[in-house]
Amino acid sequence: MQKTRLLLADDHTIFRKALREFIDRQNDMTVVGEAKDGVEAVKRAEELAPDIILMDIKMPILDGVKATRLITAQDGGVGIVILTVYRDDEYVFEAVKAGAKGYILKDADLDELLNTIRSVHRGEPIIDPAMAGRVLVEFCRPRRGQEGADSLDLSEREKEILQLVAKGATNREIAGKLFLSEYTVRNALSIIFQKLHVNNRTEAAVCALREGLLRPE
Repeated sequence: MQKTRLLLADDHTIFRKALREFIDRQNDMTVVGEAKDGVEAVKRAEELAPDIILMDIKMPILDGVKATRLITAQDGGVGIVILTVYRDDEYVFEAVKAGAKGYILKDADLDELLNTIRSVHRGEPIIDPAMAGRVLVEFCRPRRGQEGADSLDLSEREKEILQLVAKGATNREIAGKLFLSEYTVRNALSIIFQKLHVNNRTEAAVCALREGLLRPE
């Protein structure tokens, strides 16, 4: 059985080490790396391509929200689970908007943590209905100064890339499908995000659907 590969990002060394020891005892999981701040988390995520990242919400240098935004912009398939002290923290809302697939309190039972990891790995976001509602409202709110789909002016190639993003394709998969380099795909996504006035792949897909730029599938 292939194990779920995890990256742990938390600035508290003792907590991180204890979490690693517990996770590595599970038959279906393994920790492939650790990060002590958001910058290191972004770097390690690119190097290791983990399935799941347990991301502390508040870290030095770069916080969990910004790290989540950067990581999901590069790889929308990774499952980021936010570790937080307060479930209703505004940072958690921002992290979910940035692409996090779930969140869990740091004082939660260990069984709950394992269930969350497994659910997110199966593609089942762990977000309560109230939070999901807030995110949907935020995504569907018209952007200030936006004049409709015509003003977004996406090229046909950018629409092709965006269509694949909406299907959950990674940069590598998009590059292979469209016969482009990953570098070209990354640059194209940066331009697409700027045109749509969004921060990550999830927001881009939702915005494009809302504006009629993509076909719902």
